[in-house]
Amino acid sequence: MIHIVPAAPPQAVPIDSGFDYVAADSPRRRVYAAHTGSDDLLIVDSDSGKVLGQVSVGPMQGVAVDPASGRVFTGDGIQRTVSEVDPTTKKVLRSVAVPGNVDAVAYDPANGRIYADEDDGTRIFVIDAKTMKHVATVAIPGHKPEYLAIDPETHDVYQNIDRLHEVAVVDGATLKVKRILPTPELRFNHPLVYDATYRHIIAGGLNGVLASYDRSGKVLGTAKVGKRMDQCDLDRAHHRLACAGDGQVTVVDEAADGKLTVSASLPVPSDVHTLAFDQNTGRVWIVWAEPKGDFVQQLRLDSE
Repeated sequence: MIHIVPAAPPQAVPIDSGFDYVAADSPRRRVYAAHTGSDDLLIVDSDSGKVLGQVSVGPMQGVAVDPASGRVFTGDGIQRTVSEVDPTTKKVLRSVAVPGNVDAVAYDPANGRIYADEDDGTRIFVIDAKTMKHVATVAIPGHKPEYLAIDPETHDVYQNIDRLHEVAVVDGATLKVKRILPTPELRFNHPLVYDATYRHIIAGGLNGVLASYDRSGKVLGTAKVGKRMDQCDLDRAHHRLACAGDGQVTVVDEAADGKLTVSASLPVPSDVHTLAFDQNTGRVWIVWAEPKGDFVQQLRLDSE
């Protein structure tokens, strides 16, 4: 049996504003969060839990890490840019303009591409990370993309489509949508992860359902979790998901056949809607804002 418990007290974050997506660079012991209202990238030491600083990058929402360099890619939700940040020097190195507001960001290190979906829009912007040039725009069949994930084997890009309750699959070579995976179990798709070992697509809806699918779109398993989920993350070593929403963090175990089992949950502040796993420790990082301030906290998963 699993229990989720706080690993340390919440740490206050300077500047009150609210948060969006979270990402962890486990080898370098860093956690990053989009500190939306303050237009900053929050940097946290994942060993001490100490806030190391913030980098002003504009009103950002999406965050992705280059595993080779440790640099961070951010998407600007208003100023229509994707930026490359050096978290060591705490400087924005380069930015590229794109023709729409950016929400989620994903990075494929094998081909050096950054994928940034259009906030409340109908497109995915593709950026060459080496040159930081906007090289393509992918039209998606539907409105309001929400989170994306990459298959490292095929380089396909999976894109949640909120309004149509489906996942669009973008061919990594042609940069065109090659098929649509209906997800009728879900309503208003938000979280999305890809388990590269099991080759499973796992998506969640605001109706509180999490579902796993094979690459063809066949439903493999479902689980009831908190409603209004925004982000889930995958502990790759243990095939375990953590999802945030509805005032709780829910942990779900994934089997090789795709079956999903809720193994633990923890009440958290109602504003917690994004999180990230530390792949080294299996701990979960959450962020939230409330009237008395903004906070970051590490959670531990204990087994009996």
